[in-house]
Amino acid sequence: MRTRKLGKQGLEVSTMGLGCMGMTQSYPPFPEKNDMIKLIHQAVDLGVTFFDTAEAYGPYKNEELLGEALKPHRDKVIIATKFGFDLQGQRTGKSGKAISLDSRPETIRRAVDGILKRLKTDHIDLLYQHRVDPDVPIEEVAGTVKELIKEGKVLYWGISEPGVETVRRAHEVCPLSAIQSEYSMWYRNPEIELLPVLEELGIGFVPFSPLGKGFLTGNINKDTKFESTDFRNVIPRFNAENMDVNLVLADIVKEVAAKKGTTPAQVALSWILHQKPWIVPIPGTKKLERLKENIGATDVKFTKEELYELNQAISNIHIIGERYPEDQEKLTGI
Repeated sequence: MRTRKLGKQGLEVSTMGLGCMGMTQSYPPFPEKNDMIKLIHQAVDLGVTFFDTAEAYGPYKNEELLGEALKPHRDKVIIATKFGFDLQGQRTGKSGKAISLDSRPETIRRAVDGILKRLKTDHIDLLYQHRVDPDVPIEEVAGTVKELIKEGKVLYWGISEPGVETVRRAHEVCPLSAIQSEYSMWYRNPEIELLPVLEELGIGFVPFSPLGKGFLTGNINKDTKFESTDFRNVIPRFNAENMDVNLVLADIVKEVAAKKGTTPAQVALSWILHQKPWIVPIPGTKKLERLKENIGATDVKFTKEELYELNQAISNIHIIGERYPEDQEKLTGI
């Protein structure tokens, strides 16, 4: 598989990454651990070098899975993980209530020590702040990560879901290699402000949910029933009343896929890859068939005319419904 560079600090990864959260969280059923270890090994064999996890996924279970699975391949892969939540319930605000976000320096250091043990490694390739903590200046966060980089515990760093001013301030203290945010045909907000700033500063972009949490695969319709604990049950965009409108987008993707002799998922992923050469999506899957399909998107090409027509078509669609429940918009990390 070809590679792409994220940022200007030297980070280079496979053109398609693998998001591993769904192997242990949010999208049941969850396969046996050994089956996921096998799938991760198959991903490496297929050329994937970029794997995404977080201490909050589980919590801890996802990192433990990757630590075990990737130990034999440690020198060939880039593992991205995240800190930023009070997973031990120790932080309280002035009201005495527990606070979920926590990017205080001592919490970051404690998180990194735990991550290193769970990933069975002596360094973290790419460390993200999972969500911006409004109570801790981003300069303080960046300074702490800068110290960890000097110590050799972290090689590169990034932030998930930040605003552009946060990106600028953080980058000035310690150069960012990657920003991770949701981005797909049905969530294009990063195009407005974020992508131009990343291009200006030379920072890579890692879209999560590049298939719209499965919506853009063509396998979901208004009659689709998810398992009771599936996170999509509470996402407004998947509400039955919103799906009637939103499925227009899925239908367009299906039509393009039929014309090109490929799959809707490959169209959606290839579309992202065509936006900028420094974008690396991380679709998640638990099946070898889907893994191969997603990787195959790197071979799907669009002419300028095809891309223009597709962009025109999808730009005319107004997606209905928020991407998260209102109370989870800032805290989910999904």
